[in-house]
Amino acid sequence: MTNSKPTLLIVDDDPLIADTLGFVLARDFAILTAQTREQAIAVVRAAPHAPQLALVDLGLPPTPHRPDEGFQLIGELLAHSPAINILVLSGQNDQANSRHARTLGAVEFIAKPCEPERIKAMLLDALRLNPGTAPVAQGEDNCGILGGSLAIRKLRQQIRQYADTPYPVLIEGESGSGKELVAACLHHLSARRDQPNLAMNCAAIAPSLVEPTLFGHAKGAFTGAGGMRAGYFEEAGAGTLFLDEIGELPLELQAKLLRVLENGEYCRVGETATRKSRARIVAATNRDLRSEIRKGNFRADLYHRLSVFAVTTPPLRELGDDKLLLLEHFRALYAAQNHTPPFDLDAAAQARWLAYPFPGNARELRNIVIRLTAKHSGAHVTPELLEVEFDTSELESNTNGGPPENFAALVAFARSRMLAQHGFSLDHTLRQWENAFVQAALNLAHGNHSQAAKLLGVQRTTLYSRIQALHKAEETPLPTNRNGDLK
Repeated sequence: MTNSKPTLLIVDDDPLIADTLGFVLARDFAILTAQTREQAIAVVRAAPHAPQLALVDLGLPPTPHRPDEGFQLIGELLAHSPAINILVLSGQNDQANSRHARTLGAVEFIAKPCEPERIKAMLLDALRLNPGTAPVAQGEDNCGILGGSLAIRKLRQQIRQYADTPYPVLIEGESGSGKELVAACLHHLSARRDQPNLAMNCAAIAPSLVEPTLFGHAKGAFTGAGGMRAGYFEEAGAGTLFLDEIGELPLELQAKLLRVLENGEYCRVGETATRKSRARIVAATNRDLRSEIRKGNFRADLYHRLSVFAVTTPPLRELGDDKLLLLEHFRALYAAQNHTPPFDLDAAAQARWLAYPFPGNARELRNIVIRLTAKHSGAHVTPELLEVEFDTSELESNTNGGPPENFAALVAFARSRMLAQHGFSLDHTLRQWENAFVQAALNLAHGNHSQAAKLLGVQRTTLYSRIQALHKAEETPLPTNRNGDLK
């Protein structure tokens, strides 16, 4: 009999908590459990379908007193399945952790201790509000990509231009910026629209299974291969094969993928007969593949084959009033799904909404709308209520000295620093940053000055000169190695 219960993954390093929650929630959910991030990914990869829900503790081994492993797991689970509803259940319940978890894609944050019945209610609410990836209204004009900004108009133009070519397309962009939607549009607008459109997440499959999943395998080709099976290239036929998170593809398989791209040829694992692929390849990544090439993690020839046509999904912070357009769309969608009146933002809240950079991009925006729909149905939302949902930890760290990643944000950061500091000194600020980067390089290189110089892109003698100059200018402690020595 098919189990119709939604699947729930519980990740907690305390067996008592995991067992108790599993026992209480088993009546309503099919339970999967794991105690570490690695175990959780292995469980999800082994499951026939991605779980609809995950309940994740932030403090996981090997650093149970820090949230790093939990934060990383949120990103990895969403890389496996963007539709998964992640709720964080954690004793590390300060506001910064709560907001950052939501920015990464969690739909809710639950502080420990919490009654199991309340957890069950919140899980069911999350599933009801977001049963899957929310589709954006389709249409030939926008193919589901909403927005009127120059960046979005350019993106739609590129999609229409590249959709019907037989050549690969590489989609680059930050997590949560809509790369999966762009891939779907490329197929939908092509002459292949009536053919299969298959997607494989390279980060969601165990490295040892990537090759048979892509190319298929013969009976007995490896342990567990009980029968012959076709792979994604074969099943895609003359349609589209979308390879998500292509930057995670094992290096040894990149040469085999390159062969398919060059001449369409591949072999099933355990066979010598050559087969031909007719599928059009679309790949996506949130990594900088050019940087990965320099590190030796990605083949340059494969990159050039994949990027015959390249599309970049713009981050939400660069889309201006499109933030309001997406707000209106998701607000109407989730209010209709929940059968409740939509909330609205007052003028000050709208201004705050437009000013917020949405580091988690459209995924973060969608999840914020889900939470506002649940908490403030039919109400006027003020800036104070919005602030509860925003992750300002990155902005606060930037204000305390760290530069943002993009130039526009960097200019805004510089402006705020000059306005906030009396007697601002450019020389002093640049020395602070230089000193911080030098110390960071020495930390990464474990005190090895030669390696630190390589990380900084300077000669070793130059590094010594800069350390001495910084010390003389500021009379700050000299960056040292692990033994406390300058060299």
